[in-house]
Amino acid sequence: MSSVGSPPVFRRPASRVRRATVGALVTSLAGSLLALAPATTAQAAPTLLSQGRTATASSTEGGAFSASAAVDGDLTGTRWASAWQDAQWIQVDLGSSATLSHAVLTWEAAYGKSYDIQASENGTDWRTVTTVSAGDGGTDDVTLSGTGRYIRMNGLTRATGYGFSLWEFQVYGTTGGTGPTLPGGGDLGPNVHVFDPATPGIQAKLDQVFQEQESAQFGSGRHAFLFKPGTYNGLNAQIGFYTQIAGLGLRPGDTTINGDVTVDAGWFNGNATQNFWRGAEGLTLNPVNGTDRWAVSQASSFRRMHVKGGLNLAPNGYGWASGGYIADSKVDGQIGNYSQQQWYTRESSIGGWSNSVWNQTFSGVEGAPATSFPEPRYTTLDTTPVSREKPYLYLDGDEYKVFAPAKRVNARGTSWADGAPQGESIPLSQFYVVKPGATAATINQALAQGLHLLFTPGVYHVDQTIDVNRANTIVLGLGLATIIPDNGVTAMKVADVDGVRLAGFLIDAGPVNSPVLLELGPQNSSTDHAANPTTVQDVYVRIGGAGAGKATTSVVVNSDDAIIDHTWVWRADHGEGVGWETNRADYGVRVNGDDVLATGLFVEHFNKYDVEWYGERGRTIFYQNEKAYDAPNQAAIQNGATKGYAAYRVDDSVNTHEAWGLGSYCNYNVDPSIVQDHGFKAPVKPGVKFHSLLVVSLGGMGHYNHVINDTGASTIPAGTSTVPSTVVSFP
Repeated sequence: MSSVGSPPVFRRPASRVRRATVGALVTSLAGSLLALAPATTAQAAPTLLSQGRTATASSTEGGAFSASAAVDGDLTGTRWASAWQDAQWIQVDLGSSATLSHAVLTWEAAYGKSYDIQASENGTDWRTVTTVSAGDGGTDDVTLSGTGRYIRMNGLTRATGYGFSLWEFQVYGTTGGTGPTLPGGGDLGPNVHVFDPATPGIQAKLDQVFQEQESAQFGSGRHAFLFKPGTYNGLNAQIGFYTQIAGLGLRPGDTTINGDVTVDAGWFNGNATQNFWRGAEGLTLNPVNGTDRWAVSQASSFRRMHVKGGLNLAPNGYGWASGGYIADSKVDGQIGNYSQQQWYTRESSIGGWSNSVWNQTFSGVEGAPATSFPEPRYTTLDTTPVSREKPYLYLDGDEYKVFAPAKRVNARGTSWADGAPQGESIPLSQFYVVKPGATAATINQALAQGLHLLFTPGVYHVDQTIDVNRANTIVLGLGLATIIPDNGVTAMKVADVDGVRLAGFLIDAGPVNSPVLLELGPQNSSTDHAANPTTVQDVYVRIGGAGAGKATTSVVVNSDDAIIDHTWVWRADHGEGVGWETNRADYGVRVNGDDVLATGLFVEHFNKYDVEWYGERGRTIFYQNEKAYDAPNQAAIQNGATKGYAAYRVDDSVNTHEAWGLGSYCNYNVDPSIVQDHGFKAPVKPGVKFHSLLVVSLGGMGHYNHVINDTGASTIPAGTSTVPSTVVSFP
């Protein structure tokens, strides 16, 4: 993916035109073999290694015939096709070195008459493994030997006047390298605290960790409190930074706390706007005084919780709080929003809601207030179009398992209201339990073996990209496990495959600029994942704050149908290593894939665009943004003839897009005279629709001329009064 701010060179067309194929002629060609260095071990029977991996090519016939189409598993529906000339190639990155067995090339009518199969460990130095000199089309099953990470079909001469065209390029072999097979399962490491009702000193342990974490906003401590099914009496679990509390039952009712799970803001003089990075999941609460307090801001999730009482989202004293997220939860009483500036609640059941402040959005919530934007500022969708709850660890008897909830369509209310939730249970033995000190090489070896990943609480430096290449892989973090890329690498890449689930971790940029921190699918991905999308949940990205960090683009979504469910992508405005160039990060989230849905999207403070959307049929339900505080002057954010970069921009090429409940705020405290032309930018087309938009000048520190494009009143007349300018619908 390009690391610059310009849009991709092209997007694939909405429909594909294909020449008709001829019947396949099946041949088996051994070829002359020039072996690579032999592998020292072969740990399993050969398996298909190439499907869904990153593929590139020397050329394409057009946008509909990208290299990824030859490794997507669709044998007769999608294909790669080259330019109409000889000497073309297609190559696939297997993700790690593999012991090679054979390759199957399923040719379209335009086949290769002669070609080499080549292998490489670094993608630069190639060795020929097999030469085919008299190909006659159909399906070639070619024997390979040796090892390699990158495998190339190097086409020499074509058989027709068209280019080289492959329905599928399948590479088989075994992975795992030369070391021993990594075990799955095991203990959860030193920073996971597991309790049962008979455990002594639970309150003392909760208090000890809270004292360490209450104000440790940029510290290295990471903790998870896991409560086995049962009833716990008289607890007050105060939750600080990088702390997760969760029940180990399949349903929230399996684990009950007669007491409270509390977040307050005493450490920050009653201001909750910096209560980040924490979470609560899978518990039933009976609050001591009838109402539980959960005064958080960004990157703090409240999932699968049942509060038998009310829920107060404001700190003691009702100081400011700056946004949060509830999903798949039931609150029997009223939720007191009070001073919360913005909030998103998804697929839950509530007894009521008070106060709206700026931007409160609901989808699929029983008991939610009706849409009344702009006053009160409620935006409500009856259902959520598509969702899939976050995977979670639980106990099945004495055995740890991870539950992977099923996809829901047009859902309303909790997933567990009518009994056990729908989904799949996966034993912990199928996970590599990642503990502090693990290397990227070991993590990738575990993935190559076919294991899922469970990151235990800790900080993990990686000197190479974590490559998630297998469909349906789960990468789950506990206690806000944190991944820091070294030497400017991309922290994590996901192949264009079905059903990957990323959840519960933080990516923290390193001091050397990374072009991208998290990438879903390679550029020009084209596989349809509607039946089984990739999901990203409670995955947060940070640039600066804990130290100088840089990244050109934080998150790039190339895969179609992905669901981004609660993320905070944040260029730090305070902490260590903060400055306009010190923690430079031009772009927050760039979406190239089609049919991508964002539910609970928080993106803040980027030097240029916070969100850019190039894919068709994208949807966003709730968006919260602040523009970069530290712009030194108007010139620093001048965007050609436009003043400022939009907080959320839909590219002019897009024909269909829809979004609900979006807010952007400015606080240009270095130069309060800065003016943004608009908070949002979108093409004016019948298929592009926005609902419930607002922009706010915080105390008159900078202003917006309009809300979206040239629509919506300026914030300047409001002066320092912090009154939003709103647009109910656009166009």
